Amino acid sequence: MKFIFTIALFVFASLPALVLISFKEEAGIKIKPKPIKFIIPPGWPKPAKDIFAQNKLTEEGFALGKKLFYDGNLSLDGQTSCGSCHQQFAAFSTFDHDLSHGIGNSFTERNAPALFNLAWMPALHWDGGINHIEVQPLSPMTAHNEMGETLANILIKIKSDSSYRRLFKNAFSSPTITSEKLLKALAQFTGSLVSANSRYDQFKEGKIKFTGAEEKGYQIYKTSCASCHPEPLFTDYTYRNTGMDLNRFNDVGRQRITNSGSDSLKFKVPSLRNVQYTAPYMHDGRFNSLDMVINHYRNMNKELPSIDPGLRNMRPVSEKEKQFLIYFLYTLTDTSFTKNKRFAPDRPILLKH
Repeated sequence: MKFIFTIALFVFASLPALVLISFKEEAGIKIKPKPIKFIIPPGWPKPAKDIFAQNKLTEEGFALGKKLFYDGNLSLDGQTSCGSCHQQFAAFSTFDHDLSHGIGNSFTERNAPALFNLAWMPALHWDGGINHIEVQPLSPMTAHNEMGETLANILIKIKSDSSYRRLFKNAFSSPTITSEKLLKALAQFTGSLVSANSRYDQFKEGKIKFTGAEEKGYQIYKTSCASCHPEPLFTDYTYRNTGMDLNRFNDVGRQRITNSGSDSLKFKVPSLRNVQYTAPYMHDGRFNSLDMVINHYRNMNKELPSIDPGLRNMRPVSEKEKQFLIYFLYTLTDTSFTKNKRFAPDRPILLKH
């Protein structure tokens, strides 16, 4: 009898950790979420908001948020997930599409912005219409031309999934599924998408040297781009009129939010980080290449009364300098971010075409 008991004890002790955790869950033993420390990269300013002050970042909360981010069941058609429009290999923007595709072959009216370093954003969306990362998902989830679902239906679908009940219990020490917990989990995942390990970052840390072309481009950036795209975030998160005309959607930008004529055609200054992967560019994806973007600033009408004052005094970039500038912009590419398996879906997701 003692021999049998010893064998049984040995087998139990050899079980994988995941099986033991499952055993604890079934036994009703409370599992304490494992905290994650949110690290500010060296030399960076403090985030605009402490997005994890009331939403403690944990491994379990991150895992739940990741599953939700890539789950098509959050949409009406069961296929369109957050990750459908925010693709990791494109720095969580939409690759090669000016406008994102929603349910029922619908199109959005703006280019899907890249998702990274969100903790430093004072407000979200091209017009700054969302002021907190936790409420942001409500907009795409309920928009008729995006995910097209209701929050009530999303909760019904999630509550019927036993795997979600386990994940919510692990993340929030309770199996009760609520919209507040859902949004907090998504914020833990998206708020953790920090990109800070590009060639530029390694240069600033003294780990590498720029090539001659990259160094020339860096100096051109400093004199022609840095006023709106300052280091190290490469954006000042302001809203500016950059001399683009009204598009086919009559999108007036920031004016939608403030109802002020002075904000007409003002859009958020995007970060230049990972710009190599986030084409097409601008709020409506009208430019397919960096060459086209730079040409816009070279040739724009600086006499337009509504154009941003800072652009009137912008130092023009010559054709030769343009190539050096692009060499530098490519140093802002962070492949350790775009290929990080921690941020990737556990299985391939359906992409809209």
